[in-house]
Amino acid sequence: MDFYFFNLLNQLAGHWLWLDVLAVFLAGYLEYVLIGGLLFWFLWKFVFQAAQRKKTAQLFLWAVFSVVLSRLIITELIRFFYFRPRPFMSHEVYQLLEHSPTGSFPSGHAAFFFALSTIIYFYNKKVYPPPRFWRGPGLIFFSASFLIVFSRIFVGLHYPMDILAGIIVGIFSGWLMGRLFKIY
Repeated sequence: MDFYFFNLLNQLAGHWLWLDVLAVFLAGYLEYVLIGGLLFWFLWKFVFQAAQRKKTAQLFLWAVFSVVLSRLIITELIRFFYFRPRPFMSHEVYQLLEHSPTGSFPSGHAAFFFALSTIIYFYNKKVYPPPRFWRGPGLIFFSASFLIVFSRIFVGLHYPMDILAGIIVGIFSGWLMGRLFKIY
């Protein structure tokens, strides 16, 4: 069933140039725009808004701890005990991005970006409580994360279950760090 849903998305590759270019951008380059924008925002807040330095530094550390837990600890532990080949390693697929033949379960990109999105979402909920609660940054990051990870199915790098497992790992890591650091 996982391969069936993978095929539904991946079979669209190679038919329309504009869709292929968009998918390659989302799967391979949007992450740099997102991280670059976030780092610029952290730097801007830290340098030019002295009153926000402590909160900005805290958010930065929470985000780092969350992505390290999700991507470098939990994801790699799962991959150590369970190897699942990427779709292009075991099937004939439309592969629009090159990737090394490493394990694909769970998706490291999904774990990383959904952990980051969860931290940003809960941080904004704490800093701007209701009725002033503004979810914008968290929702922007969740939306961009969704585009990144699902486009990785389209370009032939992941199965849907890889993505779903990575999302669960990422949200769990963000939630756990939020509980440990009392973000919410």
